[in-house]
Amino acid sequence: MYSRVLKSAILATALVGVFYATPAQAQATRTWVSGVGDDANPCSRTAPCKTFAGAISKTATNGEINVLDPGGFGGVTITKAITISSEGFEAGVLVSGTNAIIVNPPAGSDVILRGLDIEGLGTGLNGVQILNGKVTIDKCTIHNFTQAGVNLFGPAGTRVVVKDSLVTHNVNGVNISGNGAGNTAVVTGSTFDFSTNANINVAASNTLFMGSSKLFGAVTASVANAGTFTSFGDNAIQGSGTPTSTIALR
Repeated sequence: MYSRVLKSAILATALVGVFYATPAQAQATRTWVSGVGDDANPCSRTAPCKTFAGAISKTATNGEINVLDPGGFGGVTITKAITISSEGFEAGVLVSGTNAIIVNPPAGSDVILRGLDIEGLGTGLNGVQILNGKVTIDKCTIHNFTQAGVNLFGPAGTRVVVKDSLVTHNVNGVNISGNGAGNTAVVTGSTFDFSTNANINVAASNTLFMGSSKLFGAVTASVANAGTFTSFGDNAIQGSGTPTSTIALR
């Protein structure tokens, strides 16, 4: 009798431990980062994380990371469908000698980057390196990268939308190369300037749709097109030439 009671007590204690551990390990559908946060926190509204890399492991697939106040939140590798969003606050992603944001989720996954200031300091490789998925870059500033502001280099079907963004002082603004062919970029309401190669480079068998955008100051070509380029809406495109200070960087 005593043995059965003791075993029951031990089992009950173990179950309590499981029930209390599970919520701590669960991922949230919405997490938060703050300039004064800590990655040891659960990334909740009242206990935010410090970096996007710290928050992404605590955010569920199809969840959202929100910026609580201004700060620099570091580079991040994205391996699932997710939204990283800053509305009204400085959300810096500053890197040196590497890619700032690598996007490599399962094929067809939706990734949204909104309101980010992505800075390469003149040594960063790519602002957003897209290796898979369907990516929307909305209201972002991307500048000072030695390869591309946005590099689309995934298997066929990889896609990026660049919307209402400023892309300046990169070797290529957007590079649509693909890991072979069959990738698509849609650019709308965006401004490109000071590209030391092309503002937008479209490799063979890839596709660009562009509308209501402004392209200035590229050294070799505003649009270097070996693929398919469809222009719609009100675009302003300057030919190649030495970059001039046509758009204020900040």
